Amino acid sequence: MVTIAEGCADRLDKALARSVPEEASLSRTRLMKMIAEGAVWRGGVALTDPKIKVEEGEVITLMLDPPASVDTLAEEIPLVVVYEDDHLIVVDKPVGMVVHPAPGTPSGTLVNALLAHCGDTLSGIGGERRPGIVHRIDKDTSGLLVVAKSDKAHHGLAAQFERHTVNRRYLALVHAVPNAADPRLRGIKGVSFETGGIIKIATLLARHKTDRQRQAVVWHDGRHAVTRVRVLESFADQAALVECWLETGRTHQIRVHMAHAGHGLLGDQTYGGKRKLSPKALSAQGADLGNSFPRQALHAATLGFSHPVTEDWLEFTSPLPEDMDTLLHALRQPPE
Repeated sequence: MVTIAEGCADRLDKALARSVPEEASLSRTRLMKMIAEGAVWRGGVALTDPKIKVEEGEVITLMLDPPASVDTLAEEIPLVVVYEDDHLIVVDKPVGMVVHPAPGTPSGTLVNALLAHCGDTLSGIGGERRPGIVHRIDKDTSGLLVVAKSDKAHHGLAAQFERHTVNRRYLALVHAVPNAADPRLRGIKGVSFETGGIIKIATLLARHKTDRQRQAVVWHDGRHAVTRVRVLESFADQAALVECWLETGRTHQIRVHMAHAGHGLLGDQTYGGKRKLSPKALSAQGADLGNSFPRQALHAATLGFSHPVTEDWLEFTSPLPEDMDTLLHALRQPPE
């Protein structure tokens, strides 16, 4: 079931494309096919006209086909397991590991490792090429992920992600220092401010028009995305350590939103721009490491959710990986 999200009232196909959780991996083309096949229902009635109007808050039922069998191979890849029981497993993903197989990365992924570690206990083992996966983080982002091992856990976790009740907090190193008093920041569309020095970024996100590997901020025909940001530490107005937490979880969301606000992540070759840290304002080591950092400086540091079976609240934290920790210590050094 899908609830039409706030601000997404529109014709059926567009409203579904914006409201279906990204973790469901249902493209607009797939949704159009489901509508045509009578697999989309409202109140016990099949909706076969993609242009029919739906309102926010309406519940739409999608009749999904039984999934195809998995042909992904199990691989004995070391995993950092933070928590595990019969229903779910929480892992701390290292930098460089892709979550699930894709045409360019058919092996060496988290799913390959999970198939070896968990055997046939993963939820969706008869499903697609991402058994048990209910959310993702980028290849070059490190940190915490929860994976379902039972169907009950899979459905329960997916529902929490859809309701935005999962606590996902990231640590990032960004260019310059986001400041609520900055008139430039106050003038950016989609940026607002909350008590406690919190910056809220709310936009729609969609695939970039010319580069399909990128996401872009849009104001029509995109997915609702909300990120909140708080500055934890600043470094001579050149960079800042920020905490970001997600209300929604779209592809590249933090990276795109921080770039939209003018504070792209250090090391982000896709969205970070060409800004450089000044060796005059920072230590030479800090500026050099920041300017040459080989990946987006982003880490999924906190993950909290209600256990989908026991209903106990579980929350986990992960320390900064070595590369980000080294960079942070270098930025803290005074200039020579």
